[in-house]
Amino acid sequence: MHLFRHGTPTFFPQTPSVSAGRADAAPHGRSEAGGPAVTGFSLDNGLDVIVVPDHRAPVVTHMIWYRNGSADDPIGQSGIAHFLEHLMFKGTEKHPVGAFSKAVSGLGGQENAFTSYDYTAYFQRVARDHLGTMMAFEADRMSGLVLDDAVVAPERDVVLEERRMRVETDPSAQLSEAMAASLFVHHPYGIPIIGWMHEIEGLNREHALAYYKRFYTPENAILVVAGDVTPEEVRRQAEATYGQVAPQGARPERRRPREPEPRAMRRLAVADPKVEQPTLQRLYLTPSCITARDGGCHDLELLAEVLGGGSTSYLYRKLVLEQGLAVNAGAWYMGSAIDDTRFSVYAVPAEGVGLEQLEEAVDRVLRRAPAEALGAEAIERAKTRLVAETVYSSDSQSSLARIYGSALAIGETVEEVRRWPTDIEAVTKDRLSAASERWLTPARSVTGYLTKTKDADAPVAIAAE
Repeated sequence: MHLFRHGTPTFFPQTPSVSAGRADAAPHGRSEAGGPAVTGFSLDNGLDVIVVPDHRAPVVTHMIWYRNGSADDPIGQSGIAHFLEHLMFKGTEKHPVGAFSKAVSGLGGQENAFTSYDYTAYFQRVARDHLGTMMAFEADRMSGLVLDDAVVAPERDVVLEERRMRVETDPSAQLSEAMAASLFVHHPYGIPIIGWMHEIEGLNREHALAYYKRFYTPENAILVVAGDVTPEEVRRQAEATYGQVAPQGARPERRRPREPEPRAMRRLAVADPKVEQPTLQRLYLTPSCITARDGGCHDLELLAEVLGGGSTSYLYRKLVLEQGLAVNAGAWYMGSAIDDTRFSVYAVPAEGVGLEQLEEAVDRVLRRAPAEALGAEAIERAKTRLVAETVYSSDSQSSLARIYGSALAIGETVEEVRRWPTDIEAVTKDRLSAASERWLTPARSVTGYLTKTKDADAPVAIAAE
């Protein structure tokens, strides 16, 4: 559930044009255990399959997830996972470039793809009668991708332009990149998903094909189908399409360095004439739902909701409503990750309030949080909000596919997804207090200032200390 509550950075391709957007959350057609009647099985070639029935309309969401993301990019080839996501739309021997997208459009469907740190996914939403067609197209490009320099070089230019538009001209994105690189001094989560500009420029056909052959295999993939289907018909169609793709053997190993224990508080500042609103940001290095299998991720998820989940949260009440030092304040936690992850606190200063003054106030409020913020009523409100948002957003069929696909792609199980509301309800005040005191410490933090320069012709200034 973590991904859909607080978000995970993703990059979307330039084509096709339908945006995947953010998944909302949880399930329809609940079983007595409180979740959807999910069925899982594996094909002989190692492909894992998850079926999430939703019989309200004769449509299906078909998603194929690969257990690789930008954190699996080889050293010196940052952005290759995202670049290959673009190239996957460039055609195969059976289906030339544009044929897949034209077929989806002709059937009145939607499609897109996205890359995150830990996975890459492709999806289509079509009438249920066309599920087999989608499977056939997707299975074909799992093994039949055709690349030549005539398509690789222009698409690399598209990615470079995407980076220019999203990062090079956006001071807030530049601060976010710098903060991530400072928080993760050794782990690839500190490298942007889209890649560094100078390394994207060096990506070529050989890099793309090597990455494709390593990760795009049935044993490294998860097929998720949510919609008006039965497990039996999904199995039959999957065996007829994906089941014909030859496996390569063992699932590829993910080789990632471990982030060292942080010892020093870090500070960054970005100043630019384009900044309209100064902002204070803070990141803490914390466990994820995979590195904290003891329930620590649920503590951090609920802590983020208590501290900064909206206008009734502790940070907002103290900094905005009571002290008048900020016009906005909050917190979020990115628990859906394979390795240690980030917990964020942010605040936007009120008119006339400097970032240094605001940071002092944020630190005072956080120090008092274990004693002041964790009342029984506040905790119960936060639990209710978290669980209710999951339930209310369950009408989105694509959310069903995304919840289970993202969870399995990072190593969670169907049962862990189904158990999430119960795990949140089980979090206690003592656990929240312990999480705050253990993880929200200066030595684990990176603080960033986003400010406006007075000279409109001045270049971007990035400083660190």
